[in-house]
Amino acid sequence: MLKITMYIAIEGVIGVGKTTLARLLQDEFQAELQLEVFEENPFLSQFYSDRARYAFQTQIFFLLSRYHQQNRAVPDALKRGKNLIADYTFAKDALFARINLQGDELDMYYKVHDALAEKIPRPDLVVYLSARTPVLMQRITLRDRPYERNMEEAYIATLNDAYEDFFDNYFQGVPVLRVDTNQLNIISQPEDLERVIGLIQQRLAEAPRQTELPLT
Repeated sequence: MLKITMYIAIEGVIGVGKTTLARLLQDEFQAELQLEVFEENPFLSQFYSDRARYAFQTQIFFLLSRYHQQNRAVPDALKRGKNLIADYTFAKDALFARINLQGDELDMYYKVHDALAEKIPRPDLVVYLSARTPVLMQRITLRDRPYERNMEEAYIATLNDAYEDFFDNYFQGVPVLRVDTNQLNIISQPEDLERVIGLIQQRLAEAPRQTELPLT
């Protein structure tokens, strides 16, 4: 059978475990990793302290950073016949903008986003990880990133609602696998990771473009 490369993106609210799952799936799917480079945003810690003041700078920096990363890495990996797993989608940047920006700033953001989005390939599968807001706050606290220490629970709750609406209405034409992570521990419980892998394999097998899956 002809081997077709695949591009899987993992999505979900801050603290849900996107990067952890991406790293754990790398060997299983013999894939390259594309991880979001959020630490380099010079406005991020200020944004969490004063969202209204630093929202536009933070969003534009993220938008351009994600564009430059995905515009190079995604086509390059697929052209080389490599599977790719990313811990974010380019599309989700607009979700944050709708929450954090308004008025002329939001209009300007959309003009830039829409122009750039046309050049970014969509994933073959989006794995959407969900969890309740208290669970997310607990995970955020445990990982203790300095710039997240001032993060408000109300903001995470707003993001949670926005993600639900986003995945109900945005990814038409792209398969989405929803995974409830409230009771999962893919690090300490191998059976939880195996369950998630099985769900991904099943969903990929149902996708029309998959003719051969490079699974171990």
